[in-house]
Amino acid sequence: MRGLLRSRLFWAAVLVLAVAAVLPLGVSGYVLGLLTLAYYFGVFAMAWDLLFGFAGEVNFGPTFLVGLGAYGAGILNSETGLPIPVCVLFGAALAVAGGLLLAVPALRLSGPYFGLTTLVAVLLLQQMVTVFAKYSGGEIGLTIPDVLSISDITNYYIALGFMAISGLVLFGLSRSALGLILQACGQDPVEAQALGFNVAKHKLAAFCVSALFSGLAGAMLVFYLGTASPGTVIDIAVGVQVIIAAVLGGRRTILGAAVGAAVLIVAGEVLRPLGQLSTFIVSAVALLAILLMPSGLLGVLMRQRS
Repeated sequence: MRGLLRSRLFWAAVLVLAVAAVLPLGVSGYVLGLLTLAYYFGVFAMAWDLLFGFAGEVNFGPTFLVGLGAYGAGILNSETGLPIPVCVLFGAALAVAGGLLLAVPALRLSGPYFGLTTLVAVLLLQQMVTVFAKYSGGEIGLTIPDVLSISDITNYYIALGFMAISGLVLFGLSRSALGLILQACGQDPVEAQALGFNVAKHKLAAFCVSALFSGLAGAMLVFYLGTASPGTVIDIAVGVQVIIAAVLGGRRTILGAAVGAAVLIVAGEVLRPLGQLSTFIVSAVALLAILLMPSGLLGVLMRQRS
């Protein structure tokens, strides 16, 4: 905790959150809705960065975990009418369980095979949504009976608070002894094993934590949107956005992933009048930024401060 309070990045994040907390006083409901979505994507990206940036495992299918949390919570609410908190916890638990079933055999693989396994898992989940359309709504989507709130401001503060708490926990973990061990396991697993660390166990723990926050964010997102569909929570393109956001913001920074997500969401919306050209411009700029700044936006700022 003492090391966390000494971090300049932590205090910079506190300042940004303080500014974000007063934004509803001066912006429209449209902007609040856009930022609310960005905050949930920020949690997706931060959870992904913990696994890739520290454990060194590339998850090409982050929407597998997001989709399990989203559809698990949505279907439970639709079929049983249970309260939102119970459904959200169920969605998170389902994401962790699904993540364990996927990670236990996948982490035994080396090279690119772990990433390919996670990518195939996304395709399987998409097929399951189609096959069990009676419960999932299929390609049309699932309508959620309950929503978090009908107030833009309330939804905004729920998303902001959730992102702040998630960021604090994930950032704290990354700066703890566990974070250092994960870095060692990701950078040189053979040496880490020689030092007495159980590499597979620590990577599995990182995957479970990533699954937990991905599932929570996915579940809360569907209760914000009021619907769950493959295009919003499972689509591979959504997963690519999560990955780009994390890398663009800064690998191994956790908080940079939230910055990258906000930049992508806001940039895409600002350029929306350009139609399909907007996607091309955002993708091209993100690609150039990644090529020219491998450490990401936050990484460059931190290096300049140093």
